[in-house]
Order: sequence, then structure tokens, then C-alpha cells
Amino acid sequence: MLKENDATLFDAAFETGLSGTGRLHDLFINIEGMTPGEYKNGGEHLSINYSFAESPFGNILVASTSKGICHIAFADNEQQALNTLQTKFPNAGYKQMVDLIQQNAMFIFTHDWSKLSQVKLHLKGTEFQLKVWETLLKIPMGKLTTYGSIAKQIQLPKASRAVGTAIGDNPVAFLIPCHRIIQSTGVFGGYHWGSIRKTAMIGWEAAQVDSVKNKEIIHHED
Repeated sequence: MLKENDATLFDAAFETGLSGTGRLHDLFINIEGMTPGEYKNGGEHLSINYSFAESPFGNILVASTSKGICHIAFADNEQQALNTLQTKFPNAGYKQMVDLIQQNAMFIFTHDWSKLSQVKLHLKGTEFQLKVWETLLKIPMGKLTTYGSIAKQIQLPKASRAVGTAIGDNPVAFLIPCHRIIQSTGVFGGYHWGSIRKTAMIGWEAAQVDSVKNKEIIHHED
């Protein structure tokens, strides 16, 4: 309503049966990570820092607001990757710079995930999408699961197809590990940033886990 019908905040609250604009504001902050006004204006007044970095799986675009990471994508073509980001927040202000939020997020490629300080995310999505993405975050490194398993975990066992769509819309590559989802048959399946990259990620993570286990065995024997 806010975007398509250009409704006022009061009208949007009234038409959706909310008690007032205050309730609308609280829900938007909790679900969208931004105020209703920011959402309506396509991120206007939202400041986004972005930078390009190298990862074990190719060039990557990482973007952040003052609240956390809002976007990570593999950038085989930097301009196309930047255009995609700007489409998500068309009226935001952009600045190419590396900040501490981005640096902490990129440690995921070089540090043990479980020992990282908390990385905050600033995500824009529906309640269903956020629930799916949150469930993905609970998959341990080196482990794989299926679309059906995710659907069961969010207590919607018949929603495998919708889960697949939400996973495909994941705005934060690797950090939200949608690459750890495979088909129930064991086939790795497709991936937004390429099936070869997905296979490389799964293999790399398995090697990282094996390396840690071997170090623990050696330490125990010593």
C-alpha cells in the first residue's frame, strides 16, 4: 500500500487493522529493519557504505548501513552487482568505503564462525523470508540440509516450494548460508551465484571442518 498506492502512514495503519501509526512503525522496525517512511521512500535518507573484496570464491560486494550488513553478493561484474544493490534501495545514499561492520563480516572467510563476535544484519524482507533466513543461520558449517527440512523447522512442512523461493531471495551471500541447502535426493541443485561456486563452497567448508577436527585429535594425543 505504501509503495504501490502511495498511501499515508495513517491510511496504511487503518486499512491493515492496526491500532495506529505507532504500531505500524514498531512492526516495520521489527520486520523490515526500517521505518515505514524509509520503506515508502525506497531507502531515502538511508546511508549505505559498500566495498568490493576478494573471497575464496571470487570477487564479492558487501554493503552496510549503520545498523548492520544489508547486502552481500558475488560480483563477477562489479557494475552489475552495484546496480542490483541500488535497485533494492533506489533512493539511498551510497558511499564506496570499507567500515568496521563490513570488516567483521568478511572475517567469516578466515576465522572460525563460532568464535566470531556477533555480526549484525539489517535485512529487508517479509516475515516469512526473515524466518527462513534465520533458520539458515542455524545450519552448522560443514553440514547440509534440505528445503523440506527447513520447511519443517519453521512449522510449515508443505511450504518447501515457498522456502525455495525465499532462499533464492537471500540478500546476504555466504553469511546467510543458502549454499548449504540441497535437494532431498542428495543433488546439490542450483544456486543464485552458480552451481560450480556452490560446489566449491560446500567442499571448502567440509575441508575447514576436517582441518579443525584433525588439530583437535593431534592436540588430544599430545
